[in-house]
Amino acid sequence: MTAPDFAASLERFSYWYPGGARAALEEVSLAIGGGTMVIRGDSGSGKSTLLRTLNGLVPHFHGGRARGRITVDGRDALRTPTRVLAGAVGMVFQEPESQVVLPGVAADIAFGLENRGLPSATIGARVERALDALGIAHLRDRRVATLSGGERQRVALAGVLALEPRAVVLDEPTAQLDATGAGALAAALRACCARGTAVIVAEHRPERLGLRDAATVWLAEGRTGPAAAPASGAGRGRGEGRAGGGAMRFATEGLAVGHDRVILETGPLAACGGEIVCCTGPNGSGKTSLLRTIAGLLPPQAGTVCRAPGRTAYLPQDPGALLHLPTVRAELLQTQRWLGRAIPVEPLLDELGLAELADRDPRDLSVGERQRTALAAVLAGDPELVLLDEPTRGMDGRARLALGRVLQRLAAAGVGVVVATHDPGLIDGLANRWIRLGDGRAEVAGTP
Repeated sequence: MTAPDFAASLERFSYWYPGGARAALEEVSLAIGGGTMVIRGDSGSGKSTLLRTLNGLVPHFHGGRARGRITVDGRDALRTPTRVLAGAVGMVFQEPESQVVLPGVAADIAFGLENRGLPSATIGARVERALDALGIAHLRDRRVATLSGGERQRVALAGVLALEPRAVVLDEPTAQLDATGAGALAAALRACCARGTAVIVAEHRPERLGLRDAATVWLAEGRTGPAAAPASGAGRGRGEGRAGGGAMRFATEGLAVGHDRVILETGPLAACGGEIVCCTGPNGSGKTSLLRTIAGLLPPQAGTVCRAPGRTAYLPQDPGALLHLPTVRAELLQTQRWLGRAIPVEPLLDELGLAELADRDPRDLSVGERQRTALAAVLAGDPELVLLDEPTRGMDGRARLALGRVLQRLAAAGVGVVVATHDPGLIDGLANRWIRLGDGRAEVAGTP
């Protein structure tokens, strides 16, 4: 007998996080059936909160207040424990770091299956299928700590797909994926749908997954509504802005980078003031390690890095690693205290669309909003060199435009900017030059 299609519904559902004055979701009524559904909206519109209602994290894990009704796979989600709902709804979070349990890739993917008490042969077969489906069989024996953000994202996806849930819920799954990874994910999701698994995706760029024609729900300020006109681009047309030519901000010679082994060797690399250089390459090609080595956070395996005098600002892929204070404004003021001088923080808050969030706790914000907060915190204080690792992670089109304007302003002021990114709009709109990574080498190229 064939199992009925997955179904979920929200009826006039509202939810407030603990201490929240404004509802994160307000009077949402929505029916979800089989097939694929895309949830769209600006950062902070409630997309992640809506997804978390489907496996009970909202409200059971996060707490707070809820009103209305949610039914998931025939169960009252407000009365059913998360551990029960999670058996039907597998979720992949925006931050893959939060889903890692065990140090090895294969062991981490198998963790959920082992908790279900499945036979070893079944576990092994499912792990292999999930690795193959996402094109990461070559990572099977790697330590998760040595993976790039995009590789971790695919490992987290594999762990969920191996469980073969009734529905798969994905929050911004392509944010850190290269074109190959996005293609493998798209194929895996098509296979899920073919098996009868429902797929619900919150994604700013659904075209990367071939989901332009999927059923779409738009959120704005916690309410469902008509489609918005998304902003796009990065702030200027090709050929505009400064083309560099300022003082050297960093230079390398004979550089080899990596952790316990060399993963990337480069010829001479450099960036000048007034220049925006984009680093591109597949997941795992060494972009993050290169930026960390330039920043002085990772010692070179060989060769040298010379940085000009002045402050270097580094933004890692995980904004949560930088945010520890109770408000957004406090994060910027902490940079002021570290530097020992007064810094006007309000203009930067305005520039990045954070003014209305300045007194909010960063932990209560969406990933895109936290990304902008971390960006503001590292950019405060007039750095001479700026190194950004996937800065558009979780950002909507409007936020990407604001980022583009900030980077243009920095370059015009003589700052050297280096960005590791998979975002083609950022590269086409901003880069004066770019560095392509692949097969253990870095190649300096011209204007995109």
